[in-house]
Amino acid sequence: MGKFRKKPVIIDVTQWFKNGDHPKDNSHRNGTVWEGAVVRYFRHPDIAGATICKHCGHTMHHHGWIDTLEGGHIVCPGDWIITGIKGEVYPCKSDIFEATYDTVENGAS
Repeated sequence: MGKFRKKPVIIDVTQWFKNGDHPKDNSHRNGTVWEGAVVRYFRHPDIAGATICKHCGHTMHHHGWIDTLEGGHIVCPGDWIITGIKGEVYPCKSDIFEATYDTVENGAS
């Protein structure tokens, strides 16, 4: 088995704490509920909003939902929303993000 190093790429990220935090979430109107274009309100028929999240300890009322190429994912407060090299978006937990990414100085590409 060979070993490989991930190619360095520069990504756009936004740390998410509440609905509307992502710059592309201009809070467009969807019926009578305001929704973000990238991170939507968390809704799940089998999980009540008062349920405590096993990952972060907040109630599900404080979470978002994001559609990714692999399907939908829950977004916890403090997760980073990454825009990949092909424009795809996905959440990343803070500890994984900090272990994987370094800040790019002055927006260098």
